[in-house]
Amino acid sequence: MRKLAPIPLLCLFSLATPAQAAQEPGRIEVAGPKAVLTNVAFDIRFTVPELPGPGAWSVALADGRVLATGDAAPGDEVEVSGIRLERRSDLPLRVSAASQTVEFDPLMFPGWFSILPPLLAIALALIFREVVIALFAGIWLGALFVVGLNPIAATLRTVDTFVAPALAHPDHAAIIIFSLMLGGMVGLMGRSGGTRGIVEALAPLATTRRRGQLATYLAGLAIFFDDYANTLIVGNTLRPITDRLRISREKLSYLVDSTAAPVAAIIFVSTWAGYEIGLIGDGLQAAANQVASADPALAARLEAASPFAVFLSSIPYLFYPILALCMVFLVAWTQRDIGPMLAAERRAAQGDGVYRAGAMLMVDTSAELLDAKQESPRRWYNAAIPVVTVVLVVLLGLYFDGRASLGEPGSLTDILGAANAFHALLWGSLAGVLVAFLLATVQRILQIKEAIEAWAAGMRSMLLAIVILVLAWSLGAATVAVGTAEYVTHILESAGFPLRLLPVSVFAAAACIAFATGTSWATMAILIPLVIPLAVALGGGIGGDADYTLLLGTISSVLAGAIFGDHCSPISDTTVLSSMASAADHVDHVRTQLPYALVVAVVGMIVGDIPTAYGVPWFVSYAVGIAVLFLVLRFFGGVVDQGALRIDQT
Repeated sequence: MRKLAPIPLLCLFSLATPAQAAQEPGRIEVAGPKAVLTNVAFDIRFTVPELPGPGAWSVALADGRVLATGDAAPGDEVEVSGIRLERRSDLPLRVSAASQTVEFDPLMFPGWFSILPPLLAIALALIFREVVIALFAGIWLGALFVVGLNPIAATLRTVDTFVAPALAHPDHAAIIIFSLMLGGMVGLMGRSGGTRGIVEALAPLATTRRRGQLATYLAGLAIFFDDYANTLIVGNTLRPITDRLRISREKLSYLVDSTAAPVAAIIFVSTWAGYEIGLIGDGLQAAANQVASADPALAARLEAASPFAVFLSSIPYLFYPILALCMVFLVAWTQRDIGPMLAAERRAAQGDGVYRAGAMLMVDTSAELLDAKQESPRRWYNAAIPVVTVVLVVLLGLYFDGRASLGEPGSLTDILGAANAFHALLWGSLAGVLVAFLLATVQRILQIKEAIEAWAAGMRSMLLAIVILVLAWSLGAATVAVGTAEYVTHILESAGFPLRLLPVSVFAAAACIAFATGTSWATMAILIPLVIPLAVALGGGIGGDADYTLLLGTISSVLAGAIFGDHCSPISDTTVLSSMASAADHVDHVRTQLPYALVVAVVGMIVGDIPTAYGVPWFVSYAVGIAVLFLVLRFFGGVVDQGALRIDQT
């Protein structure tokens, strides 16, 4: 998941289930969460009673230690944020104002409870392969903590506090509309014969499984400007071709997923770049403020450093994304697979189906209205033109929207960083649908009624995927409410890692947060402003300093770890979208992709993050890393029995 500003931690506790004192005249009224977690911040609010007395107020622990104090007039509402408790004996909190004191005594759970909702959802999804029930269970468990262990209230809060807001979020709504419109466009392309036409046009070129997989890989590299657009366009466009070549849906979803975010993250002209550069700028400023009094010269250099230059310098240290792209190429070229993917590929190649029997496909491609009409011509451009239209309109939309938002001359990276990517995606999907509709009706391949039915059928085929996507977002909101990311971050802060091990430690922490929350962008927003000052405090330099590599490695490890955790997490929206675009079973996609992601991550840490922190050049790490990945495929991977292939050339 990405492009979403992190919600203030535990704000949902306060908004959804206020625990407050009885509203008696002249009595302090305290509102706050019904349950809190150790080492996870929460907020409380109270109204100063309209009674004679001093204007001072305070909030103290049970032992009398004061957490916050201030002055307020009678009738004023006071909000105290960022309260963090370490043990049950810290409760009850004592809130004093106007010569009165009341106690606030919510339930308290250990901080590690915050990781239970995502872990439950992930475990149930992998064990029972029922992702809808698994996601709902995770949301419900989070809601159970929020409401103070009331199961009936938890069920109600699951819907009104988590699912409904996730569906109503403007960015989420844009993704849903984009996905539905793209599904409708695919329905029009299929019904008008365009999809069959492009398959037949590419048949002389895509004659082997290797060529089909390499074509998917190259298409993933070509659409580098946005990972959402990459995933949905590449998966939907190439699925008919890979089906014909008996490439499993699991393999297609892996190829799509593992080229989308990695390529968007390392290209400086993408929707990711502006976001990352902005976070780096915030982190450098925070580091400068931290060392201003102790080392004014270093603070001045940090403030003068260009976030864009730092971002460019950090790209060579993005070991997981770059090695993931290398791994995809090696898998496609060598035709060797490992783990469950090998079984899936052998099943598909032997003609037993591109997906397993009983699979719960994210998109229903069997509807009659998605098949070409018998009498429709097979014209490849009826599929190619709408797809190209989507790509061009999204690119132009990003450019013009970003230029308008920037309000002043800037580089292409600045322009793309200022653009609203969701607007561009909506414009592109609408343009693609209109072009597909016009091509089908102007050529009289479909009547207007038939075209509308095909468009609607394409959107209906996306229903299950949309349900899963909304539940994944809802679970993400539940993890925010229970402070999952904050708890993991607290563990990182208190661990006291040595400077040389900071990059690999940050990679692991970012992976855990992204895996548990299903969001790479929020992970970056949480960690980058935290780890840059931490790296500088531990001795990481800037510019030409000897330890500048450590700062770059720490910054890149946040992004790399976030993408790795996102790849492994079944509750990530990009993982869901990859399954959707490939019409694959979502749990099958996660299970088959996981071994590849783990291998690449381990190799990246062992030959990349750790050695470069001790001075090994990054290009040496890549040479060794690629060689290790090749050897893993060579000695631990298997090949599909080429003699079993009986690809229909008609």
